[in-house]
Amino acid sequence: MSTYRPSTPARLTAPATVKLPRLILGLLALAYIVAGLFGRDPWKTDDVVGLAMMLSALNDGGTSWLLPHVGPMGLTQDGPLLMWTGAGFIRVFGHWLGEITASRLNTIFWFAVTLVSVWYGTYLLGRRHEAQPLALPFGGEPTEKDYGRLLADASVLLTLATVGILLRVHETSVLPVIIACQALAMCALARMLDKPILGALMLGLALAGAFLTRAWPGLAPVLLAVPIAFHPRSALWPVRKWLGVSLILAAVLILAWWIPAHRADAQWTSAWAHWNRLSFGLPDFPIALRPLRDLPWFLWPVWPLAGLALWQWRRWMTAPHIWIPLAFALGLILVLPLMDETGEPEYVLLVTPLSVLAAFALPTMRRAVVNTIDWFALMCFSVTVACVWVGWFALHFGVPHQIQLNIQRLTTGYTPHIAWWTVIVSGVVTLLWAALVYWRLRLHPGVLWRGVMLCAAGITITWILLVLLWMPSVDYVRSYRPMSGAIHQALAQIPTKNGQPACVRAQGLALGPRASLYVFDGLSFTYDSNCPYVLQQTTLEQLENGSAGYSDGATVLWTGSRGADRYDRYRLLRVPTK
Repeated sequence: MSTYRPSTPARLTAPATVKLPRLILGLLALAYIVAGLFGRDPWKTDDVVGLAMMLSALNDGGTSWLLPHVGPMGLTQDGPLLMWTGAGFIRVFGHWLGEITASRLNTIFWFAVTLVSVWYGTYLLGRRHEAQPLALPFGGEPTEKDYGRLLADASVLLTLATVGILLRVHETSVLPVIIACQALAMCALARMLDKPILGALMLGLALAGAFLTRAWPGLAPVLLAVPIAFHPRSALWPVRKWLGVSLILAAVLILAWWIPAHRADAQWTSAWAHWNRLSFGLPDFPIALRPLRDLPWFLWPVWPLAGLALWQWRRWMTAPHIWIPLAFALGLILVLPLMDETGEPEYVLLVTPLSVLAAFALPTMRRAVVNTIDWFALMCFSVTVACVWVGWFALHFGVPHQIQLNIQRLTTGYTPHIAWWTVIVSGVVTLLWAALVYWRLRLHPGVLWRGVMLCAAGITITWILLVLLWMPSVDYVRSYRPMSGAIHQALAQIPTKNGQPACVRAQGLALGPRASLYVFDGLSFTYDSNCPYVLQQTTLEQLENGSAGYSDGATVLWTGSRGADRYDRYRLLRVPTK
């Protein structure tokens, strides 16, 4: 068991821990997740693929509930947890809300699991005696409860303020689920410190959830973090015997899926295992260096504060409030060099542990540093709010002209139109940001959470403005609905003997458009080589130089593309068959 110094680097008075009203925190989190989640089409690729898996399970039944599919095509990657929960929400609420809207409730559910786990885990760690601020000579330091709540609120606000996850947590994909599973695992270890049985059960659920979400790439970072957290000098070491309960529970839950899945379709599980093996390996040198390029912006602004926390608390490194979140960060850092290719699906696992670490940096910071965070938030997000409006004016009124030209190049074919209710609401939201700026500059609040509150509110308000003012144009660029409708109409015009829709094969068709065609128009692709109709994905360059294929004897029935796509082209062909 570690020994801790009687004083800590945290210096704080009771007035600095005045509570952030839970209503404000709840409304901010709700506005963050709801904005941009509804009133739009599923976007390529992960967003629409997740929805296609859910609909395939509902429409096809049978083994599709065990083995993720997109129509008849087996999706031999990740796991079934997203499909199960999302299909459940669609089945319960789809009749009233529609399938797409009901599927988004699944995203809200996992986002809530993430925030609750982050909040409660930080609260448990912040209340421990190792994390308490220095006792003042004449009193006036905060109570353990107020101090823990301050840190818990700050960790949630920092999670909301992280730039990289903004788009990802609004997807119907595995990423919101894997973030939630890791946050639950971290909360479970904090709970094991005082209630080991409950914490062990929570950890078992989190481990199984991580595996059933992203298979071994999702489980490996969490599985490595656990033994690091149970270091012999850590406070978890005395309760290590309960770790076996977690592993047994996780194994039982995983096998409860794996055994029936393997019996149902051994070929699917074999392909799934092959995908897992290919996920690990030594990456190419440029890929290995990619995290050094991507992580600083993806994890902004939590990574500088997390680094500051590690420095300030370096003499208390094995204290639970530092060691547990650090273990989860190290778990991913150790896995990254072993991944064949790294990207946002891996980076998201750093957000919650670094947000917890960053929260513990706040009570160690000097007033000048805290004020710097305030001023950074005020300046940065005032600029982003202004940029959103400038871009909107350029799109609709042509001022500034150069920005209008840049936007038109990215939205070729889009006809702008103004919905004035969105403009009015955007004006109100902008005034809310102005009110926050006034609150900080004129009232000079002494609460410690003001800086992270401004960061979280700033990114949320910017996001809401983007959704209100830019969603139609973004939806045009990223949605396959118009193209899917055109293909469906072209197929409907093909005469058939039995009155059924014409069969169609796919050639070179990527997963995103395949899933979109299934979601929007229920279009599935056959593997019958005698089917004379082929939907081909090619490129504009290949069409121009004649290298697209099917040139001999093929009849082009339809050619098109997705919105403003300048590269990919799609052709519906009638080809000779044997």
